[in-house]
Amino acid sequence: MVQKFSNLKYMPLMVFQVILVVLYFIFVKYSDETGYDVKGFEDTHVMIFVGFGFLMTFLKRYSYSALGFNWFLAALVVQWALLCQSFFNMKDNIIYINKISILEADIMSATVLITFGAVLGVASGLQLLFIGIVETAVGCFNFWIVEHIFKAADVGGSIAIHAYGAYFGLGVSWALKRKKATANVPNVPSVDLNGPSYVSDVTAMIGSLFLWIYWPSFNSALTSSNVEYQRAVVNTYLSLASATVTSFVLSSLLSHHEGKFDMVHIQNSTLAGGVAVGSVCNMHITAGGALTIGIGAGIISVLGYHYLTPKLAKIGIPDTCGVHNLHGMPGVYSGLLTVLFASMATSKEYGSELGHIFEGMHDEKLTAGGQALNQFLALIVTLGIGIVGGAITGLLARIPIFTPLKDSETYDDEVNWELP
Repeated sequence: MVQKFSNLKYMPLMVFQVILVVLYFIFVKYSDETGYDVKGFEDTHVMIFVGFGFLMTFLKRYSYSALGFNWFLAALVVQWALLCQSFFNMKDNIIYINKISILEADIMSATVLITFGAVLGVASGLQLLFIGIVETAVGCFNFWIVEHIFKAADVGGSIAIHAYGAYFGLGVSWALKRKKATANVPNVPSVDLNGPSYVSDVTAMIGSLFLWIYWPSFNSALTSSNVEYQRAVVNTYLSLASATVTSFVLSSLLSHHEGKFDMVHIQNSTLAGGVAVGSVCNMHITAGGALTIGIGAGIISVLGYHYLTPKLAKIGIPDTCGVHNLHGMPGVYSGLLTVLFASMATSKEYGSELGHIFEGMHDEKLTAGGQALNQFLALIVTLGIGIVGGAITGLLARIPIFTPLKDSETYDDEVNWELP
């Protein structure tokens, strides 16, 4: 009987897939040729399925799950996100989809994959999928608030995607926290699987490099003009480059092993520049400004991994991949930068672009100060929704029907996969 139940445990996801099919038949139609030439879709697709997937293969015995559940989650969430996002923009109860819709759904799936990184190895497959479905619906609602209520500038999603996904993940992690194992607890592995091997760290670098290469496309994909697009690409690339140099130098500086590099920093903190510049990459931040932002991101991220992650674990908020240091704090940093640059925005500097980049300032509806306040409120609301939403979702995910993992099953592919 137990065996039969185990074989059927993912059937609810097939039921959900069928429900999505029905909803698509009822509500979804093809759009006209609008959006067919949108930039960045293919590159973003690679980031979601290859970059995020391989980045999370660093655990010594969890690579099947890192890649497999990344694929499973993203494929499910893209379908669900397209409906959830488009719900707020229906015309005559019809959702018209185009390449932009798919791109936005792909980007929204990044929130779930960021959260996946926070609970990597400690959440069961059913828990992950439940969390992904709930997080997507809440995330689309938050995105609507950021975009339509506050009209916040967030072209690269550092606020609504990175910060939201990271703090939602930390909320889930807190809710799923496990009691500290004692030496007399049976069935606890004698080998600590919560760590890398030489080979797994190399495969994780594949993910890092794919993300690093394609991040300019991710940040610039939703820009509204060629000039804005080019500026976003340049700023993102420069920020990534300076964050990388900073991460290597600071990693060596903080090393307890004669100035050697820490692979955790190199796999992750090198990417923090892409997150930090995301919300401001299409603004007039100057090339020097982009480099400075990247340096700040590298410092924040490496220091976070070195000092903050161990402290979070001690107070019961484990963060397997350190998403707080790659997505959370750099996302908040980017959100605060939008406050600064919005407060300095003028029609003289931006010209006709002003209303496209800062939608709230279109036709002078908001002053620069008003736009800056909206940017700050969008960040605060996002953090609140992410943390509270994640904590509640995590508590619900502890229900036995979602088959929470035992201590002996964490960080181990054998729970979910037929191993060779």
